[in-house]
Amino acid sequence: MELLQLHYFLAVARSEHVTEAARRLHVTQSSLSKTIQRLEDDLGVLLFDRIGRRLQLNDYGRRYLRRVERALFELDQGRLELNDLSSPDHGTLELGVTSASVLHYILRNFRQKRPHIQFHVQMLTTQEMIALLERGEVDYCLSSPPIERDDIECRIVYIDPILVAVPRGHRLADRGSVALAELREEWFVGVKAGYGTRDLMDEVCRSVGFAPHYVYEGDEPARLVNLVEAEIGIAFIPSTARNDRAQIKYLQIETHEVVREIALLWHKSRYISPAAREFREVVFDYFEALKGQTK
Repeated sequence: MELLQLHYFLAVARSEHVTEAARRLHVTQSSLSKTIQRLEDDLGVLLFDRIGRRLQLNDYGRRYLRRVERALFELDQGRLELNDLSSPDHGTLELGVTSASVLHYILRNFRQKRPHIQFHVQMLTTQEMIALLERGEVDYCLSSPPIERDDIECRIVYIDPILVAVPRGHRLADRGSVALAELREEWFVGVKAGYGTRDLMDEVCRSVGFAPHYVYEGDEPARLVNLVEAEIGIAFIPSTARNDRAQIKYLQIETHEVVREIALLWHKSRYISPAAREFREVVFDYFEALKGQTK
């Protein structure tokens, strides 16, 4: 059994399609198929059921996948640890977020402390974040909602009220608060289903008898402020994402205490470098200061 076979098996297991896996691995389909076949010959069992052009993990494959992911995870953690020992002041932090409203402040504070550490940030849905966390492919995730898993450490860092953003010329703009039921006929702009704030507010609205009518659904939360300002629709905006420079009025939600919990997440077994530990402290310090400002 070779390490290359395990990497190829992992790629095919995740995509369940030889063409897609070969494209990601930059190898030919025939080479990939032969490697998987040799692995199955070594193990003495078939790992996939062949269904047309697709490969579907069978029970043997699913059981083996858990072991392979664990083994490759540990090897990757060893690589990260050695890289950190050899170049402690350099490296890259892998970050995932479901909302980036305050991330620029946190990254600025961290860069002041560690100017030579790079970072790579991905905007993710909740399910995408769970997958990357469980595979140990990110150092940290800043998530709303929190994610509870046996192998994931979850620290709630901030309770963030949800506000209703309306343009200055809106019928509700002279109000300080609004009941959710008053919004049933409104047009909304929002992020796509799968992001924490969207899913939370859809559920809350359903509880009072309506489903928001979205005329725009995207994957860039920062764009919503511009769309509200342009009078395309109204939006549910977390307080940490409000923009007081825009021509927008923010209303409190009556009768429902609607908040999102922001959590910092990391894999319990992932190697955490000194720079990554320092980033975690920067996150904690930022939100502690934010709490002090809102009291």
